[in-house]
Amino acid sequence: MNIIQATTRDIPAIANLFNQYRVFYGKPDDIELATRFIQERLSNNESVVFIARNERGDAVGFTQLYPTFSSVSAQRSWVLNDVFVLDAERGKGMGKALLNAAKTLAIETGANGLALETAPDNIGAQKLYESLGYVKDTTYFHYFLDVSSK
Repeated sequence: MNIIQATTRDIPAIANLFNQYRVFYGKPDDIELATRFIQERLSNNESVVFIARNERGDAVGFTQLYPTFSSVSAQRSWVLNDVFVLDAERGKGMGKALLNAAKTLAIETGANGLALETAPDNIGAQKLYESLGYVKDTTYFHYFLDVSSK
């Protein structure tokens, strides 16, 4: 397996995985939207994407991180927004390797940490996160105001 930081030349491979990730979460199959979204994030330096390739060089997983800042600690933080590995490649350490690449990025950029969310029923992901030292927040409630048009 090989984990690399993606560049704009990786957009087709990432967009394909990103599209499958969105479908996994119940969104319609839309490769054009996925391609446009990934193109904009990478071209505008708005996110960092790591891509996992198997021994044949096929793109089989990715993680996407967005920079943010903590006012209280006065430091950069990263939001680990997306992690996805193809079903056929799960259980081979790809997810762990992607999460470790994200951790390395956080350390190298002087961040205070990584934040992520997952569904309450995504037990497999929760076990992976906790095995890597992520701690479930039981102190704060998280809120979201949906302002998108319906």
